[in-house]
Amino acid sequence: MTQPQPDLSPAIRANLRRTAAAQLQWPDAPVTVTPLAGDASNRRYFRIASSQPPSQPHNASATAIVMLLADPEGFKASEEAVGSSAPPVTELPFLNIWRHLNGRGLHVPRIHHYDQAGGWLLIEDTGDRLLSHAVHGQPPEAIRTLYRQAIEELVKLQTLATTPPDPRCLAFGRSFDEALLMWEFDHFVEYGIEARQGVALTPAQRRSIDAAFRPIAAELAAQPRCFTHRDYHSRNLMLHRDRIWLIDFQDALLGPPHYDLASLLRDSYITLSDDLIDGLIGDYVRLSEQAGRRIADPAAFRRLFDLTSVQRNLKAAGRFVYIDRVKKNPNFLPSIPRTLANVRANCRRYPELKPLADLLAPLVPELSAGLSGTTP
Repeated sequence: MTQPQPDLSPAIRANLRRTAAAQLQWPDAPVTVTPLAGDASNRRYFRIASSQPPSQPHNASATAIVMLLADPEGFKASEEAVGSSAPPVTELPFLNIWRHLNGRGLHVPRIHHYDQAGGWLLIEDTGDRLLSHAVHGQPPEAIRTLYRQAIEELVKLQTLATTPPDPRCLAFGRSFDEALLMWEFDHFVEYGIEARQGVALTPAQRRSIDAAFRPIAAELAAQPRCFTHRDYHSRNLMLHRDRIWLIDFQDALLGPPHYDLASLLRDSYITLSDDLIDGLIGDYVRLSEQAGRRIADPAAFRRLFDLTSVQRNLKAAGRFVYIDRVKKNPNFLPSIPRTLANVRANCRRYPELKPLADLLAPLVPELSAGLSGTTP
């Protein structure tokens, strides 16, 4: 049997045995524990399996996932900024958002048990096949098919999870307003420029950059809002039972419909061709209209998608440096060049973004140097 991991105390392991026996029809026997690759959060994940076959193998899962919270006492805090107007949090955000999504018919892993005192959850195992894994090495048509599934699930998310609003769901009490969008821009300046380059911008430089960022934030904040996952990308979408499943949704809020679409198609981990992005945006527009969400001007929608991509990619680049410097996790640093390549491409596409590009280019090497992306 796998030796106990230091993150799972004997008390948690004993509680897991009892919980699995009650919830999963497992015998009250020792469980094997396998650590899983972590993400950028303060959570740890483990796959568990019974050392004996389930008593009802046709009705029970052979494995499950344990989500271990780093700080059971601080479980209410989000690791992402959620805006100053967000209401007080009274329960675990993951559980609160899960309840809403599950109730609206979205594909989210089942929560078998939540041990608040112990700081862990027992969750349905949806496997290891991330969208980022599934597209690797596939031909263009296969990649488009997989991404079209992700587009279909996104339209379902924006439609079913948005209407009717649910005041019990945390996402409906926080939103991408101008202040939050500007906070994300500032996060990039603090970490993506100053911390990464080891420089301190002058007050005049900060004012000029803020003045270039603010019209983008104001325009995005003025758009109609829908339920927004906030990290809808290839590493947070699972392929399980021939469907797309959502994970890592605890920071959901209300935002412009372009945000999750930009997260998916202008990913930090996968570079899609321009032709494929064009086709997938067309799929999104058609599916949205079929769902009753009419997009009157596709050209205007595309421009907002690109502006959102700039905002989203800059924030991500800054976040990767933050994760390295503050959380001591350098695993995301290799994704910065691809992320900033998306920004550079969009700044070249729109003359209105040239002032921003001119301000950032001397401070961000990827925005001035040539860089070729890679396809999956």
